[in-house]
Amino acid sequence: MTLVHISASPRGDASESLAIARTFLDTWAEVHPDAEIVHRDLWDGTLPAFGPPAAAAKMAVFAGQEPRGEAAQAWDAATAEFRRFDAADRYLFGVPMWNAGIPYVLKQLIDVISQPGMVFGFDPEAGYTGLLRGKKAVVVYTSAVYGDGRGPAFGTDFQATFFTDWLHWAGVADVEEIHFRPNLATADAECGRQAAHARARELAKTW
Repeated sequence: MTLVHISASPRGDASESLAIARTFLDTWAEVHPDAEIVHRDLWDGTLPAFGPPAAAAKMAVFAGQEPRGEAAQAWDAATAEFRRFDAADRYLFGVPMWNAGIPYVLKQLIDVISQPGMVFGFDPEAGYTGLLRGKKAVVVYTSAVYGDGRGPAFGTDFQATFFTDWLHWAGVADVEEIHFRPNLATADAECGRQAAHARARELAKTW
């Protein structure tokens, strides 16, 4: 079994999502001593771009054609990135909230690998079919201002609503979430932090 930990936080030791993920991984490794854990920092500069050549390649594949030239090179890079992602059986994502949504590097990963025949299939009558079946995911969602029950002046959640929906669309039906959403401007965050780490430990024991 292979678990890949994908971090979208650039904050290193100051990152709440990374700290919660480490708590999960420490417990999970104790329960699954023979499993392989792979760490992926999305800020390491290895994600390929998804610009005009890649877009041309995607449309060519949709049309049943073979990408050529720069488009073929971009398609090869996207294919390699998908294979790297697809090699995992389970995923642990660390996703801080950025401007009500997800960090752009995570959206870049999604845009690179969400390709026909890889992440999804498409039928003109039936629509999309997710192809990442049989996989499981845990997502650590953090935010410093937004939180359930706070008014619209504290933001709107386009973070978990978008990313969990993408996982389901891609075929990952088994998704667990860990939330840490303190209002750092007015409240002591320690109680919520401890609760998030406790949920990470308990979830790791049974997941």
